[in-house]
Amino acid sequence: MDIIAQYGNIMVIMACVFGFFMAWGVGANDVANAMGTSVGSRALTLKQAIVIAILFEFAGAYLAGGAVTETIRKGIIEPSLLTGNPELLVYGMMASLLAAGIWLLIATHFGWPVSTTHSIVGAIVGFAAVGISMEAVHWTKVGSIVASWVVSPVTAGIIAFFLFRSVQKLILDTENPFANAKRYVPYYIFLVGFIIAMVTFTKGLKHIGLHLSWLQSAGISVIIGLITMAAGMFMQRNIKIDAAADREYHFTSVEKVFGVLMMFTACAMAFAHGSNDVANAVGPLAAIVGIVNAGGEVAQKAAMPAWILLLGGGGIVAGLVMYGHKVIATVGQNITELTPSRGFAATLAAASTVVVASGTGLPISTTHTLVGAVLGVGIARGLAALNLKVVGTIFVSWIVTLPAGAILSIMFFFMLKGIFS
Repeated sequence: MDIIAQYGNIMVIMACVFGFFMAWGVGANDVANAMGTSVGSRALTLKQAIVIAILFEFAGAYLAGGAVTETIRKGIIEPSLLTGNPELLVYGMMASLLAAGIWLLIATHFGWPVSTTHSIVGAIVGFAAVGISMEAVHWTKVGSIVASWVVSPVTAGIIAFFLFRSVQKLILDTENPFANAKRYVPYYIFLVGFIIAMVTFTKGLKHIGLHLSWLQSAGISVIIGLITMAAGMFMQRNIKIDAAADREYHFTSVEKVFGVLMMFTACAMAFAHGSNDVANAVGPLAAIVGIVNAGGEVAQKAAMPAWILLLGGGGIVAGLVMYGHKVIATVGQNITELTPSRGFAATLAAASTVVVASGTGLPISTTHTLVGAVLGVGIARGLAALNLKVVGTIFVSWIVTLPAGAILSIMFFFMLKGIFS
């Protein structure tokens, strides 16, 4: 308690710096995943993707990202074990932010799309198990997180596979693909509007006091889907067949119709991602601020101050603008060649998987889900369409993420403990 009374302000300032750094890493690595399919399929330019991400990630983070600090603890740590030594939780959360931020910087430098959720979870498990005690960790929760490594990419991959096969069957493999694209793409746009609204209502907006039942969420989502569908039909009305471009690539005019659809999926994915993953950066920060403000009391629940969400949203945007291009290239270009129709299938499959997971409460990684979805689209075109070397590197980087976060976190935990104690 004395340590927190003495150094509380310094701890909060350090936590803000580390939290901003972690949010910067989320922006550089994770947002790039969400935008990678749009840029890789050439539906959006890099500049357009960054503008969309700035607006919608920030809106998602600020409006719908206000999870109580419990979200990122997600039952990983037993706070009651720390009532006598609250400063240990402060050191641990600071160490976790710094460790996860550094790992994300390393991964982004090499263009690896890793999971920010698993980076911060690995860091928290590391300091809790070694710095406090093995009993302090809820190992069953950690087990379900490890299971989600397999479940989320496989689910998204299967959905993306069937979505793209439906595109092939209804549009690409028909006698008049352009007319069929104009006929069926509005229904896909409805699906995008509906699913992303469901992501937002089921996973996001509880934190701003909007508690809707599943049926209410579905009803509002249908209305939003219909509005989105109408907007999409309005936007694609002027797209005409370009015979010259079609000679070079048979489906150029068709892909232009899908380009309209990709604009919707990009906006939606950015909003959903901002509302989910800002908690990875601001959850530990809010825990530290809560403990310091309570004079060392380890509160089970603490409300999320608005300025912390602003700090997280700002960090995400800064990371994307400054360093996001590396991971965008990996997800959008290096796994398999993407066009708007393929990118749409991958993005929508990823978003759908997040909806299902949020309904069941499974801790899920946006990154793993999206990469799995891109793989699913590649497999739908035949295994030869995949760059298996890049896929192998990505899988290795996923396996390394949890231990890397844990080891760095343990080092920083003992360093901070030595400095303050």
